[in-house]
Amino acid sequence: MSSDAAHRNELGEFLKARRAELSPRTVGLPDSGGPRRVPGLRREEVARLAAISTDYYTRLEQGRIQASAPVLAALTRALHLQDDQRAYLFSLAGKPPARSPRRARQQVQPQLRRLLDDLTATPAVVMGRRMDILAWNALAAAMITDFGQIPEKSRNYVRLIFTDPDMRTLYSDWNTVARTCVAQLRMEAAKYPDDPRLSALVGELSVHDEQFRRWWAAHDVATLSVGTKSLRHPVAGELTLDWDTLTATTDPDQQLVIWTAEPGTPTYDGLRFLASWATAGASGS
Repeated sequence: MSSDAAHRNELGEFLKARRAELSPRTVGLPDSGGPRRVPGLRREEVARLAAISTDYYTRLEQGRIQASAPVLAALTRALHLQDDQRAYLFSLAGKPPARSPRRARQQVQPQLRRLLDDLTATPAVVMGRRMDILAWNALAAAMITDFGQIPEKSRNYVRLIFTDPDMRTLYSDWNTVARTCVAQLRMEAAKYPDDPRLSALVGELSVHDEQFRRWWAAHDVATLSVGTKSLRHPVAGELTLDWDTLTATTDPDQQLVIWTAEPGTPTYDGLRFLASWATAGASGS
């Protein structure tokens, strides 16, 4: 069996599984209450909801034809598919995904918030779409900047790197850090090409920073994963930190970024000194 035929068969099975999960009542159709030969919606009911013929829909489920993008979008609405299901449906059909609906403002997942609060000796932040800073712990604020003093709409890691003069002195190799940020933002743009806030961010930084404009035009890409950063901290001194990212399963667009150091190293001691300094500052405020 060719890969195209396999994808068409899988698409048909996926559609059958999704309509089996629905009832007429959940999609606004009249329900006689009588026995049904199949669980969930009938083929003709799905076809009616998607404004296509029953014959066309039947052939889709049987893997006999390819679906067009408009039909896939109609089926997405008819079957009440979630974002990941919609993306999977379009992927099986070999079509670019439909434009996502307007996304609600991200809020940090409660599990990540609790974890941040427990990480008293490890600096950590939660990054969302566009590398927005959604949450942070006290040590991250002491190590990088007081995120709470930044307006929420401007609380973006890439924007800080390019617009906050302190970032250029904090990072020992600012050029590498900044160029990597641009490559990571380019990957975000590939995931969400229609995100107006991301487009506005790129436009803003392109106008105000020649280096950003040049690096953006290079089309380099990178993902948040692991690495090492060297900092020249005004309180803790020289710090060489390993960083890692953990993705939230409840929202893959939220990533916990943590910075750690090998026990017994000057950086390890420096982090603990910084944590004590931050605690003392908070107590005195």
